[in-house]
Amino acid sequence: MLSAKSLFLEILDNDESFRLFCSIAASGEAQGGWENARIAALVPTSERHLAPKITRHGADEDKHGRIFHALMRKRGLSAVPVPPDTDYTMLLERHGIGLAHDKLRDDRPLTVGDIVTYLAHSRVTEQRASEQMELLRRYFADHPDLGRAVRMISDDEDNHLAYCHEELLRFAAAGHGRTIQHTLRACALAEIRVYRDVSLAVMAHMGRILGWPKGRSALLALGVHAVYAYERAAGWRRMVSLRMPERRNALGGPATAAPEFA
Repeated sequence: MLSAKSLFLEILDNDESFRLFCSIAASGEAQGGWENARIAALVPTSERHLAPKITRHGADEDKHGRIFHALMRKRGLSAVPVPPDTDYTMLLERHGIGLAHDKLRDDRPLTVGDIVTYLAHSRVTEQRASEQMELLRRYFADHPDLGRAVRMISDDEDNHLAYCHEELLRFAAAGHGRTIQHTLRACALAEIRVYRDVSLAVMAHMGRILGWPKGRSALLALGVHAVYAYERAAGWRRMVSLRMPERRNALGGPATAAPEFA
């Protein structure tokens, strides 16, 4: 029977597909770490109190990248180049979502509007990350090799999402509500397209590695398109709502270490 759990198990049980999965994940986390570090360094003076939280966000992303590399090392594997069509972070930037890397490479301070854009982009992408890690946690929380990694990353992603909600609500109360609503909607609609395209690309690469028959690949692609159709119709709305989180000041402390992995 084809299920999300059986699909994940098939990918994880094969060294080549596992290596590609971890390489894609590690690359995206490392890119997120760099972006947050640059944003923290360029935060405008009026928002300098956010710098430690943004730094913590970036440190968490870097930690996740190290965890995925460590999971590969446990199996005697090394990272492989990430196929461009699976590079979620770079494809989002190409679609104009978030802060352009050219701006982050510059040394000029960001504006308050840039910080709002960053938080709105993060609120959308962290929703996706939180949901994906919750799915992995449901299936693999007790897995002897993956369990601790999955639980740790899942907790971090939930913290990141809570932080985005709290800070965006603060900016909305300060008069940025309309900009936040517009930016969240644009980010969400772009993200679901990129997520569809990346999911199709990842499934195609995995299918070639694992030798999936055409019928199975077509069925999985149909599932990806069905998810996109739902998200395009209504599912994107979960990515744009804002509510005060139960986890307040979720990034208010130092990043937690992961000595068992890195």
